[in-house]
Amino acid sequence: MVVAFKVIEVERGDWAVLEVSGELDLMTSPVLRQRVHDAVAEGHHSLVVDLSDVFFCDSSGVGVLIAARRLIRSCQGRLRLILPARGADDGSHVNRVLGALGVRRLFDVHPDVESATDDEAGPLSA
Repeated sequence: MVVAFKVIEVERGDWAVLEVSGELDLMTSPVLRQRVHDAVAEGHHSLVVDLSDVFFCDSSGVGVLIAARRLIRSCQGRLRLILPARGADDGSHVNRVLGALGVRRLFDVHPDVESATDDEAGPLSA
């Protein structure tokens, strides 16, 4: 079974939202890396990476997320992640991988796009 990997960019106010779906692995992570760079090159320094439809993430995917964090921080920008279902409350694969590697605390994690693009909303706990 072949699973399609997609990254779709939408804008929500000042935020660029990258909606990611499929498997985030060695073969697909360069696509996300490029889309993050493209968004920043277009002047988007407030970026949400929506991982709600990502059901597998390996270390190369985590590396892309860490690199995106570094890039956005170098621009004095903001990066927020949306993790599947209920984010920190859910036992999603992506959430478990980030937690197991000890990097989840590096990210501002939200449960949905509305929360992630709302400057008044606080992140989920690590």
